[in-house]
Amino acid sequence: MNSRAGLQLGMAWGPTSRAPSAPDLPFVFVNFAMTSDGKIAPANRRFESFSSRRDQLLLYELRTYADAVMSGARTLDVNRVKLGNGGGRFTRLRLQRGLDKFPVRIVVSGRGTIDPGAEIFKHRFSPIILLASQEAPERRLKRLRSQVDDIIIFGEHGIDFLQALRWLRAKWGVKSLLCEGGGAVNAALFEARLVQRLYLTICPCVFGGRDAPTLADGRGVASLAEAARMTLHRMRRMGDELFLIYRASIRASRA
Repeated sequence: MNSRAGLQLGMAWGPTSRAPSAPDLPFVFVNFAMTSDGKIAPANRRFESFSSRRDQLLLYELRTYADAVMSGARTLDVNRVKLGNGGGRFTRLRLQRGLDKFPVRIVVSGRGTIDPGAEIFKHRFSPIILLASQEAPERRLKRLRSQVDDIIIFGEHGIDFLQALRWLRAKWGVKSLLCEGGGAVNAALFEARLVQRLYLTICPCVFGGRDAPTLADGRGVASLAEAARMTLHRMRRMGDELFLIYRASIRASRA
């Protein structure tokens, strides 16, 4: 790898094989840092950087493999997130890999509750697409139409991610999709068996708190048989952090 993140990790850390789970779907990979007790943010859900500079560089590195980057409304509302390309060498890496200079940006807001004044809407360097469900009232969507390049509704109660990702592949040419949360979005993707790769950094701190968000929130499964199965692909310790790559054991349903 050409970036400092890859060199520090001492391995080809990106998804060198990006075969989608089905020809009409993108390759979906998830990247997250979590505390040693499995939290991704404090109980107030306001993100505070608790991982190392190495992990933060890895985030930008992984974006250089993605046609599109996706994030949930709450993550974007609470944090000043632009979902950019990281600039500099990360821009060059994207171009070397045959991708556009900037990723398409996907905002997930099932009920259309994202703040129209969110930071992401102030930066117009690449298209912004809003994914919503039929639970989003038209009055909310109307406020957002001038802020995004496309709005698409899939699902009656919650977003139908399988159909949404098929649409992203067909209309926007998204062959690789990086999801950066939050926990509810991740949970829906795992439940639909759409995640093919999980990049996980375990950091040496403990947040605690029953209300602190985790990697996959949402309803959760009722039994072990329903759990999304992953296989450990790679592991690397750097300082006090563990960098892990998991591959999905079961591919997406095409129902």
